[in-house]
Amino acid sequence: MIVRIWRTGIVEERAAEYDAFAHTRSLPMFRRQPGCRGVYFTHTETGRAVVTIWTNQEAADALAHSDDYLATVAAIEATGFLLGPQSVELLNVNDHWQPDT
Repeated sequence: MIVRIWRTGIVEERAAEYDAFAHTRSLPMFRRQPGCRGVYFTHTETGRAVVTIWTNQEAADALAHSDDYLATVAAIEATGFLLGPQSVELLNVNDHWQPDT
């Protein structure tokens, strides 16, 4: 399993627009990606992070070449509410625990 973390700054006065974009555009796009097991939209004092869970390295790597993803990236960049450099980090999950439900 792979965890992918994308971080960005945003124009805080436009946070509601970012959140709407994440819900209406990014979330459906991630749901369509083969191998995507989950997505979390998070925030910090200085920006936002999107944490996605992937079945394997190949699925995580394929995202960067997905036409659907590339169109979503172009659309969010065109909004003007992103600030600063964006970063991507990929982490291998060696072990995990889930509570009994």
